[in-house]
Amino acid sequence: MKVYSFPRGGLTFYDNTAPEKKTAVNAFLPSFSVITLGDNVRKVYPVVSIGENVREGMLIGRASGSGTGAVNVHSTVPGRIIRRISWRDSFDINNDAYIIKMEGAFEKLGRKEDIFLWNGLSGYDLQRIISENGITEMENFGKPLSEMISAARKEENLTLVVRCVFDDPWLVADYAMCKDRLKAVILGASIVAKACLKVSRILIAVSYPERELGQMLRSEADRQGVPSSMVLTSSRYPQRNKRELELTLRKYEKKEELNLGSFLILGPAVLAAAYDAVVHKKPILERYVAVGGAAIRHPQIMKVRIGTRISEVIAQCGGFSEKPECIITGSPISGKEVMFLDEPVGKTCYAIAALSKSQGAHHKLQNCINCGECRTVCPVGLDPQMIFKRIKAMEIDNILTTGCHGCGCCKIVCPSSIPLRETIIESNQEAFGA
Repeated sequence: MKVYSFPRGGLTFYDNTAPEKKTAVNAFLPSFSVITLGDNVRKVYPVVSIGENVREGMLIGRASGSGTGAVNVHSTVPGRIIRRISWRDSFDINNDAYIIKMEGAFEKLGRKEDIFLWNGLSGYDLQRIISENGITEMENFGKPLSEMISAARKEENLTLVVRCVFDDPWLVADYAMCKDRLKAVILGASIVAKACLKVSRILIAVSYPERELGQMLRSEADRQGVPSSMVLTSSRYPQRNKRELELTLRKYEKKEELNLGSFLILGPAVLAAAYDAVVHKKPILERYVAVGGAAIRHPQIMKVRIGTRISEVIAQCGGFSEKPECIITGSPISGKEVMFLDEPVGKTCYAIAALSKSQGAHHKLQNCINCGECRTVCPVGLDPQMIFKRIKAMEIDNILTTGCHGCGCCKIVCPSSIPLRETIIESNQEAFGA
């Protein structure tokens, strides 16, 4: 099969400190869980009180309403709410959470799962179930799947894209989850397609090195009677970004003489979560997480209960082999720095990277040497070093930076360790309130 790619820029990204593609291990169940209730941007209102006993999967926080970016919050363990806490993260956003002491019996863990028939449900019923169970896009800022479905219904011709593009070694947890849960991913795609009402086709986009996984997904789709097709993409970073993937799929569309219409692009983790919500009436209780970095003693992929403290996850990996320079949730390129080790694993946490001093900064910040590497790798054709200099000189015309989507290619290749990505993103946020 032909391999499709976006037209310019990008790079091949390796990191030998990320975990290998192996079977995930089960993390220990936490004695105390930190269940985030939301932040000062996405409001979630508690429906339980301190001292109250909760069940596994029980609703404990209700989203403020549609279109807010917030989702319902559920307890991931049975137990008793002992405290409410708050902290400010590296984005200077205030977060609230309940601490739950694990007590009592589990209602879902270790028990045979109930199976509910969904084929007879309407698209609106499916969306309601997805919303009630707090299903979100399990990366970035966790956009509610229900809101994405509502937006997709406005399109007359829609293609649902199952994004199995692994251009970053820190996505290995999603790869392992996808391989373990082929049926859930495929039927989850079918459920979301029905909820959107107007999906004309399901397209599985797979990066070329993982083409075997793509064939497994296609075979599973045939077994489940879910019509689908597959397209192979490059694994050049940032191939999985929405803009680059859409450009790639338009090439495929033209080559195959298709009319793909608009795209709804979803990763395998959120599709499996949609399947669990509809078929098993289960909110997101756990997720696959890649734990690694040069400062981790034994990197591995783990199945972690939402709300488990990051310190406990790292401890199960043998702890630190050296004092970390910083700890990142998500990819080291574009993830969020952890301020406290007691911060919890959330729905969008697909990786935990404990970076050594040598990883955190390959060398000290130096002056730009005008090598032009940042221009070469920028997939949107910007000149990051020129933009950086003009921002620092307070001469920047904001329109110059609006094409940047923060992929971090410039940051990776810069031999002077100039914070190009961070400076440009911060400038955009100040100018446009992004």
